[in-house]
Amino acid sequence: MEERAGSRVSRLETRLVRRGFSDPDQAVRLLGEPALHGLAADPVLLDALGAAADPDQALLGLARLLEALDPHERHTLRDTLTASKPLRDRLLGVLGASTALADHLARHPRDWHALVSFELRDIHPGRGDFLGELTRRVWAEPDADRADALRAAYRRCLLAIAARDLSGTTDLPQAAAELADLAGATLQTALDIAAEQDPDAAAACRLAVIGMGKCGGRELNYVSDVDVIFVAEAREGVEEHRAVQAATRLAAHAMRLCSATTGEGTIWPVDANLRPEGRNGPLVRTLASHLAYYQRWAKTWEFQALLKARPIAGDPELGRAYAAAIAPLVWQAAARENFVTDVQQMRRRVVDAIPAGEVDRQLKLGPGGLRDVEFAVQLLQLVHGRTDEALRSGNTLEALAALSAGGYVGRADAASLDAAYRFLRTLEHRIQLQRLRRTHLMPTDPADLRRLARTMAPLLQGDTRGDGPVAALQRAWKRHAVEVRRLHERLFYRPLLDAVAELPVAELRVTGSGAAGLSAEAAKQRLAALGYADPAAALRHISALASGVSRKAAIQRTLLPVLLGWFADSADPDAGLLNFRQVSDALGRTPWYLRLLRDEGAAAEQLARVLSAGRLAPDLLLRAPEAVAMLGDVGGLVPRGRAALEAEVLAAVGRAADPAAAVAAARAVRRRELFRTAAADVLGRLDEDPARALDLAGEALTSITTATLQGALRAAGNGWEARNGELPTRIAIVAMGRYGGHELGYGSDADVLFVHEPRPGVRDEEAARAAREVVGELRTLLAAPSVEPPLLVDADLRPEGRNGPLVRTLSSYAAYYARWSHAWESQALLRAEAAAGDEELGARFRELVDPLRYPATGVPDRDLMEIRRIKARIESERLPRGADPTTHTKIGRGGLADVEWTVQLLQLRHGHELPALRTTRTRAALAAATEAGLVDREDAEVLDAAWVLASRVRAAVMLVRGRAGDSFPGDARELAGVARYLGYGVGHSGELVDEYRRTTRRARRVVERLFYGGE
Repeated sequence: MEERAGSRVSRLETRLVRRGFSDPDQAVRLLGEPALHGLAADPVLLDALGAAADPDQALLGLARLLEALDPHERHTLRDTLTASKPLRDRLLGVLGASTALADHLARHPRDWHALVSFELRDIHPGRGDFLGELTRRVWAEPDADRADALRAAYRRCLLAIAARDLSGTTDLPQAAAELADLAGATLQTALDIAAEQDPDAAAACRLAVIGMGKCGGRELNYVSDVDVIFVAEAREGVEEHRAVQAATRLAAHAMRLCSATTGEGTIWPVDANLRPEGRNGPLVRTLASHLAYYQRWAKTWEFQALLKARPIAGDPELGRAYAAAIAPLVWQAAARENFVTDVQQMRRRVVDAIPAGEVDRQLKLGPGGLRDVEFAVQLLQLVHGRTDEALRSGNTLEALAALSAGGYVGRADAASLDAAYRFLRTLEHRIQLQRLRRTHLMPTDPADLRRLARTMAPLLQGDTRGDGPVAALQRAWKRHAVEVRRLHERLFYRPLLDAVAELPVAELRVTGSGAAGLSAEAAKQRLAALGYADPAAALRHISALASGVSRKAAIQRTLLPVLLGWFADSADPDAGLLNFRQVSDALGRTPWYLRLLRDEGAAAEQLARVLSAGRLAPDLLLRAPEAVAMLGDVGGLVPRGRAALEAEVLAAVGRAADPAAAVAAARAVRRRELFRTAAADVLGRLDEDPARALDLAGEALTSITTATLQGALRAAGNGWEARNGELPTRIAIVAMGRYGGHELGYGSDADVLFVHEPRPGVRDEEAARAAREVVGELRTLLAAPSVEPPLLVDADLRPEGRNGPLVRTLSSYAAYYARWSHAWESQALLRAEAAAGDEELGARFRELVDPLRYPATGVPDRDLMEIRRIKARIESERLPRGADPTTHTKIGRGGLADVEWTVQLLQLRHGHELPALRTTRTRAALAAATEAGLVDREDAEVLDAAWVLASRVRAAVMLVRGRAGDSFPGDARELAGVARYLGYGVGHSGELVDEYRRTTRRARRVVERLFYGGE
């Protein structure tokens, strides 16, 4: 008898294995449970389980459901399951594809009845059907928890949608539309609950919910944020601000009802960040407020997002009014300046933001993903929908069909995109259904892949290789992704480049020999007319870049007409073209370089402007051309803060094998960051206000220098310890001069003081020797010949200047300053600021020098006379031979020294009693002196304007010439470059010089009164 029973079990296991069960032992045990007793003998049921995506999972879910039912309900379900194929297919299809919905059925077992009905409204329900179902269940019991009732009712509706989807009753567009309709009904019910709990708010306002994104387009996922915008109006007799407050309460309550997690789980997050001003803006606005924002402030991406806007809940009349009001704005967005560039950048940002480890698994955001289809379709809609109303659909597949019907997309291309989009969206849906979690990544677990491939079987029937469903799924996915990317580039990027190329020089169609239709001589004449000083050389560069049949040359031929125009708009087109050739020679074989310039119009233009703006930025770029990638990154030109730079530099130092390699790594970071700052400066990306941009550049250059010194000090210290053991002293670096004032220029040295303090028990001589060796190695390595620009560390402001020891102890500084300090040293210490090394030692140095630079008794007459005498001597003796004192930015009339010495004298005289004057920054000290009444506001504005202008001229000279200079360049082209940097057009360099002389002449008059005491 036992043998026969064992034989039956063995035969059952065999039948289960043949039907696709992975764990037949577990399946046999489940089928032997009382709730499933007898079902093992039903071959129809076993076949249905075997057809599920995961037979083991489907059987386990069925067992849990039957066990959760009371005996009468269990008997009813068993009978219906055996007799009704539609219920069998729906229920087992859901259980085999979704553990989350199986969990829901285990908690709410009577919800299986939602899968039984077959009336027309059950097969294709609309928003009204969903709303009726939710309303009936939420308010079924007066005392029930409305929030949990809503969640349970939502899952019941979701269960029915998934069942129809998995059984093939609905296709992808219908399932996605049902999900969106269910979302609208859910938000409406949540608003009704909020109104019930806050009737005063409901009585004060009309509130409409506008669906955005996939919800607005009626193409929602199973698990997704539901993007919305709220618009409200006051009811009659209610003040607008009170109505908006009431609407905000209702909207926030509805969002919480949908987003919060309880024992019944959650529905989905409601995301209102697409509203005007994003998360920084008010949650709810009136229609007039929305329109005012969109008409004045909205960015291109906001109009692209509004393409899908659709009223989904709340006041229907107000929702329709919103949609009607914004439609004209949406369909004129393509006429906005930089529209094409903005849209390209948006798509590139999305791709660049994907973590490296996810790119190859991304269904939505990665190359060849869903977003590629959506962006291409939306761009074509916005461009052509201005005049063709047939294209104005928020639904991707409907819009794609309209684009094809209108001839904007070829029929074959449209069919390929349609098929790929349906496949990728179905794949996304099946992945999300398993656990009802928001994800767009292909799974990696073999069991998950097997289950997924079985749910996708109807779309894989054309694959006949016979190596299994998982392999077939992977092939289909990659095939569709490649096709999407190919078509995306054709529809999205390449036509845009053609549009961007429609510039005054677009007729110059570049070929390998120069320009089509032009002789070499004619081409040279054309280039000369565009401003190229050496058209023959320019023609050689063009030929070298564009010659040949390679893909690289083909892309260059597309880019060059645009670039030549941008170079021609600069002060030095020849330098721009030469620099571009050099960068292209260095990077032309890297796959990303030309793709960046082709696909990112802004990157190409920015590169052209940087390369033709002077020598410094191109020189920095040519030392490491891969830095051009910054120009394609939306945040690539934002200067990095000191903390981030120090962390990167110290990490690089820690990885290096020796001090030389460590400092080389720190200098490489410095070079890259100098390029980032210089490029941002040249492109006007630091700030629209020139004075503020100057401050930001100084701050960035100061952070770069500090991080470099911090790394070099760590490297030199590590090297000393590797040779000798623990460093016997602590070292701090004190910034001085323009470095201490956070006013560094691109060509500035780092003026510093070195201070050290022996560790306990260490002899002074031993500590001093170690400190000298560390500091000496730091300075040597930072100045050593290298491909990286040197950082010269100048310690000449130390006690006794070059004749004094390079590094002193804190007590030695104290002894010197107490006995020997001169007035000029107190003045120099006004800029002292602890920068690198031991923080506690740096803070103690500041405490030591504060009484010297902010003396309690002010400045004695003797010291005042000495300071004025030194200043006069500098003016008469330090001005370079032949230099024009009216245009020398440093020590000329009304230049930097005039303003800085005037401000510093005020700090010396009044810093003790006025804490606001205790700053190392010139402009901040001048502002503090003005607030304190020490300087008339008009005089302060004159001094500030002169200081800012002189500093900007110095920066421009360095950017243009590639080397520091304190006077205007003598070369006409270089002077034109300086003028262009300062905002003067072609041929207006003389106006800049005249303006400089006027500004500094006025400043000198103020200096005569405030510094020298003249009237």
